[in-house]
Amino acid sequence: MYQREVHAASLPVLNPDGLDAPRRVVIAGGGPVGLAVALALARHGIPSVVLEADDGTCEGSRAICISRRSLEILDALGVANAVLEKGLAWAGGRSYYRNDEVLHFTMPHEPGQAFPPMVNIQQYYIEQYLLDAIARYPGLIEVRWHNRVTDVTQDGNGVTLAVAAGERAYTMRADWLVAADGGRSAVRDALGLSLRGMQYEGRYVIVDIAIDAPREVERLAWFDPPSNPGSTILLHQQPDQVWRIDYQVGEHEDAEQAVKPENVLPRVASHLKMMGVSAPWEPLWISIYNAKCLTLDSYVHGRTLFAGDAAHLVPIFGVRGLNSGFDDAFNLAWKLALAVRGKASPGLLPSYSTERVAAARENMRFGAKSTEFMAPPSPAFALMREAVLGLSAAHAELRSLINPRQTSPAVFADSPIAATDDPAFKAGPAPGATLPDMPLVGPDGTPTSLVRCIGKGFTAFCFAGAGADLEHAVPGLRQLCDGGLELDCYLIANAVPAAGRLADPRDAVRRALDAVDGTLYLVRPDGYVSGRWRQARASDVRDAIALAMQID
Repeated sequence: MYQREVHAASLPVLNPDGLDAPRRVVIAGGGPVGLAVALALARHGIPSVVLEADDGTCEGSRAICISRRSLEILDALGVANAVLEKGLAWAGGRSYYRNDEVLHFTMPHEPGQAFPPMVNIQQYYIEQYLLDAIARYPGLIEVRWHNRVTDVTQDGNGVTLAVAAGERAYTMRADWLVAADGGRSAVRDALGLSLRGMQYEGRYVIVDIAIDAPREVERLAWFDPPSNPGSTILLHQQPDQVWRIDYQVGEHEDAEQAVKPENVLPRVASHLKMMGVSAPWEPLWISIYNAKCLTLDSYVHGRTLFAGDAAHLVPIFGVRGLNSGFDDAFNLAWKLALAVRGKASPGLLPSYSTERVAAARENMRFGAKSTEFMAPPSPAFALMREAVLGLSAAHAELRSLINPRQTSPAVFADSPIAATDDPAFKAGPAPGATLPDMPLVGPDGTPTSLVRCIGKGFTAFCFAGAGADLEHAVPGLRQLCDGGLELDCYLIANAVPAAGRLADPRDAVRRALDAVDGTLYLVRPDGYVSGRWRQARASDVRDAIALAMQID
């Protein structure tokens, strides 16, 4: 069982005027998104200071479902192995209407993929594993506990922050500020910004219970169950013999009363009894939640960049909250690192907002559909849901309406930094989509995958025949790889692996990416395709990198 550490307030060494030393990047918020931004920047050699208002990692399970895409990101940050070792993997779930099963869904999963579709693990473990990884970057990341941002002002050259560290206060200056300080963002308030969108009335009580009752790991949902008539209930297993139960409370129930143990425990007991679970149990954590579909219109405001819940709030249904926050962090970090190092035009950072606002709005669309089904906002929605649920057992074509639409990577079809697609392709990921994770054999003969070969810079995957080398496959590409562009180049062939060559023994990757000899996929540091060419030229790659970095 996890033991939370409590940290004293961290106060830096200040000059006589109470000023901290100037910083390149300050990150407000030491939750999982803020820590992921710090780690992702450190991979590029960019130092940062993390200011966290709390005195340690979070309490309670909070965000528990980690998607395959998030695992790919966490793998790049050096955290995925710990998550997989501790977490509980799952690939599907069931939904019930009263006593009848009305949906059994399975998420896509191909043999040989490095990560499962989803892993359940408490958020405090994620935060601790990120902190453990941060310890491997001495001198690059400083985490200051009990440091609360109280005011923010900015100009064309940077940001000035007022910070309270326990009973003390100080001022610090940063070239860039990343606001990852959650749904009640102090930075957002200080800059006079507001989230816009829809807030739903339906509320859910969240309960963690300790219980030793092993069963298959899957997502379970009940609509109008006999244990709690009129409610909707979700159940997930977590590590340490912990179950997470979310149940809907009535619109007339008082929120303060709803979370009192004397009102929560009988409902949990009733549902466990209905499930036939007789093992002893005890509550660990109780909270309450209501669904919100809210976002800032832009995530870039001068020298301040917003990420995670500070930028957007989405419903829990479909587990898009923390997972979208990790995508924010990974998208932002490589662009900010290039800006800090002067390698990219300032015009690159607005693409972070363009892409991630589009992703948030997509999440909000799917989240709204799920929320309206899970917690109908009107009698008409409730009547529609009852009809769908009542008919689904006999009519399979209606079951898709019950599907929770689990999170998946956004596709940036209108990304300003993606090259125009080659019309010769009939399949595979287009520019603005993520590269799929597929098994390969690495240059040293050991198993690897496409995603694990993506470097800290851009990566070119070039397809060639058994006897070809890089220069013959795409003339001039070797000079680009050696020319200071931070470009890694791999040949993919069905031959024996060798230096710089990845083996695709059954041509599965070639078929999935609709590739022929001479085909090239150019991939950004965050795993998104920048461009692809059926018959590539080195100039295509050079121009696409210049576009992705917004360099004339």
